[in-house]
Amino acid sequence: MAFFNLLNRVEYVCVCGLLNPLTKLYFCRHCMKLRCGFCVCQEVDSNFCSNCLENIPSSETKIRKNRCNTCFNCPSCQHTLSVRASIATVPLAAGANSKESSPAGEDVAKVKPGGSSTPASTTGTGQAVKQVTKKLYYLACLTCRWNSHDIGIPDQTAATGQWPEPEYPNATRFALLLEHYQSLVLHEKQERQELWRRKTPKKSQFPSLTDRTGLTASMMRRQMGWSDGKVQLKTTPTPIKESIASDEVDELPEELFRAEVNLKTVTTLTQRLAQPAKQSASVSQLYPQHKLLSVKRSLRCRQCDHNVIKSEYNPSSIKYRIALFAAYHVPDVRLVRCDPLRNDGVESELLLRITNPTINEMTVTIMELPTVEEESLIIQELKAMAIESSTTASVASSGAGGASMQTPLTSLSPGFSRQGALMEEPRLVDREVNGTLKLPHSSFTVNQRDDSAEFDEVQQSVQDEPK
Repeated sequence: MAFFNLLNRVEYVCVCGLLNPLTKLYFCRHCMKLRCGFCVCQEVDSNFCSNCLENIPSSETKIRKNRCNTCFNCPSCQHTLSVRASIATVPLAAGANSKESSPAGEDVAKVKPGGSSTPASTTGTGQAVKQVTKKLYYLACLTCRWNSHDIGIPDQTAATGQWPEPEYPNATRFALLLEHYQSLVLHEKQERQELWRRKTPKKSQFPSLTDRTGLTASMMRRQMGWSDGKVQLKTTPTPIKESIASDEVDELPEELFRAEVNLKTVTTLTQRLAQPAKQSASVSQLYPQHKLLSVKRSLRCRQCDHNVIKSEYNPSSIKYRIALFAAYHVPDVRLVRCDPLRNDGVESELLLRITNPTINEMTVTIMELPTVEEESLIIQELKAMAIESSTTASVASSGAGGASMQTPLTSLSPGFSRQGALMEEPRLVDREVNGTLKLPHSSFTVNQRDDSAEFDEVQQSVQDEPK
């Protein structure tokens, strides 16, 4: 019974022809069709840290390299590191008050009112040096027991202190490459804008009276002593030194072949890939890495361009603003019982359970699967409808552009306009019928969802008819 009631035993056909269980499908209420993961496009709504739940704008995300500044991952097991506190006794700086510099010293004074709050130690010269207890913080992993003391990272006086960052040998080279390619992109963008400006036809030979008389706006600004605001300096790509391959390679040290290998001190492949900038070979050189940011995505239908799934902006919220899951709109079909199938012509009984998830009554009609010819005609109709809708959208956009005299943003930069979504190519359903089905002669109605029936404690027994 439990085997038949599984969700993946009954698969639903998407518009593109792929088979998926009901839990992996979406329902577009504008197209009134099922959509799978290939029929929707994904968009990033917000970036946040899953540990501290800090919401980070997309502009800062690029600067931070998609990482959080305050949270770290364990370099050994890749879990989130925790900030732990410890109390240490350090010598007091000259000219500083012990109670002001150490809050923990006040607690010691309260415990021992008769004694001194700052213990003293004698140096070799005979002078007494005052010591004070301070609260220091370090990073520790609660899973594998790794801590920052293993690699010699000094403790910090604040829980959100600036932990030291390791220096990588190729950091300067990568910074130069990044600057070079950024200047190259800006140069190509200016060339495209200049080419578009030259190809754009002018409305008339003399757009204004000043052009007709030969006195342009630029000449007027120069006569008045103003700078020409239209002059833009063209950027040139930043020169960079090319990398040259060398045949001279340093020989490996002999100790590498003679020394015994201790696998406990050698990093694993997962640990090295977690730190691609350095890829340390020894465990003692693994430094904590900043935690990667998580994203909240929204799903959009590729055909009508409406949102199917959209979550809340708050990182701590797990609710959806738009949740068009197929399980909320499509009837759930389960296989309850099926008699053994035979080849001698004996009929077998199949029992289905259909659940209506909506608050309205639903009429269900069970039909046979279409043949290959009928399915090919359906696919051709879907393609014709997609071409017609795309043509209508292009005509509407061109008409709106002709009515307005403003410059379209798509001509300035392709990033201003949303790129056209690619539709999934429909295909034949990979299922065949190898038997004869006796279907119901008419449709039947499934009652609406009853939430109170799940919590009804009264068990109603079936009463027989009175004799």
